[in-house]
Amino acid sequence: MMDWKKLLTPQRLGKNEPEDIQHGRTPFLRDYDRLVFSSPFRRLKDKTQVFSLSTNDYIRTRLIHSLEVSCVGRSLGRIVGNEIVKRHQLDKYGFSASDFGEIVSAACLAHDIGNPPFGHSGEDAIRTAFQSWHGAVQQTEENFFDESQIRDFELFEGNAQGFRILTKLEMPPQKGGMQLTCPTLAAFTKYPRESLVQESIFNGYKGRSIKKYGFFQAEKDLFTEVAETVGLIRRHEQVAWWARHPLAFLVEAADDICYSIVDVEDGHRMGYISFDETKDLLNEIACIDIQQANDSNEEKVKRMRAKAINKLIEQAVEIFLEHESVILSGEFDEDLLSLSKYDNHLKNINQKTRATVFENRDVVSIQIAGYEVLGKLFTEFANSILNSDKKSQLVYLMLPKEYYPKVEEDIYTKILRITDYVSGMTDSYATSLFQQLSGISLGAS
Repeated sequence: MMDWKKLLTPQRLGKNEPEDIQHGRTPFLRDYDRLVFSSPFRRLKDKTQVFSLSTNDYIRTRLIHSLEVSCVGRSLGRIVGNEIVKRHQLDKYGFSASDFGEIVSAACLAHDIGNPPFGHSGEDAIRTAFQSWHGAVQQTEENFFDESQIRDFELFEGNAQGFRILTKLEMPPQKGGMQLTCPTLAAFTKYPRESLVQESIFNGYKGRSIKKYGFFQAEKDLFTEVAETVGLIRRHEQVAWWARHPLAFLVEAADDICYSIVDVEDGHRMGYISFDETKDLLNEIACIDIQQANDSNEEKVKRMRAKAINKLIEQAVEIFLEHESVILSGEFDEDLLSLSKYDNHLKNINQKTRATVFENRDVVSIQIAGYEVLGKLFTEFANSILNSDKKSQLVYLMLPKEYYPKVEEDIYTKILRITDYVSGMTDSYATSLFQQLSGISLGAS
């Protein structure tokens, strides 16, 4: 059974000395501030949410989405925390409802920080590019990677890249990178397992938290330290696999609430979903009277969106509190909203947005372009660190010096540097660099 006092410890990853508490600014609030001022967070302003490189300044970017998820997460955390503090008399140990809100809010703020350009298709593009590149390399070179390392790249995961950014890449060379608190890092990690876990070890386990993985082999020791610090339940001794931190369920719910509801609003603003369809999708949850209002359709959609989000927050809180004991025991492993009374309608929303928005020709064309852009960038830079021909030498010089591989590093670490560089790009930077490497753009004359 996990213990809230340990789950909320303000211990920072990479620090041994106690936190220097500042009046009015908790360790978890400092996590939030560090994230806001970080370079990877700022780059989210030019990363795809759904509509890549959109000229419509209303449409959400990854940055705006992350801020909105953070707001919802803060509400979820504070409301849940208010009840949990009373249930377990945590105020005796100095904890308050705001601690819960700040942890969830910070984890939500960072939840997309590792996503590559061009949305989730960017992850697929890197996976596909690695598989093609690795297949070609194997024909001429010895195998550089072990099975776990290959799986890291073949299933390249923005969540794992995010953990790597937070704990190693940002603010180097200090241990722990940004040195966020362990509760924030644990709540951030919705998939607390390594990439390679045999089916025989899962043994038919179907929990939500194994859908993806949360850290690369390179950061396995760091997540192990996080898990042990906050007291996560280890699910198997032979592999790196733990039960979720309870607050990770709230982080997931905040993300699910935002993209389900907000994708409808954005789809309407882009003209893919009619007002009547939008009303049917949102007002099934919002249940407000919009017939008497003199507002424009856009204002009505805003009101329905706000009310629907509020209703889903209430549902997620109720479900979490009802299942608190099995969450703490590690037995609960479902997304909270799948147990809500709106589950079927949320599935309808997701089906509708997929058919009318995600599969729209304009959106799909950008995703295809993402495959071309990221595929070429990964392949060219990966080749540049292995090959000695003239072109590879020139491409190598295009790498920023902080991504130059070190002589003593193995190939796995060197290729991680390439995925660090490519996945950290913004949409427009990746597009511009692709054009340069393809000879489409030659820069200023």
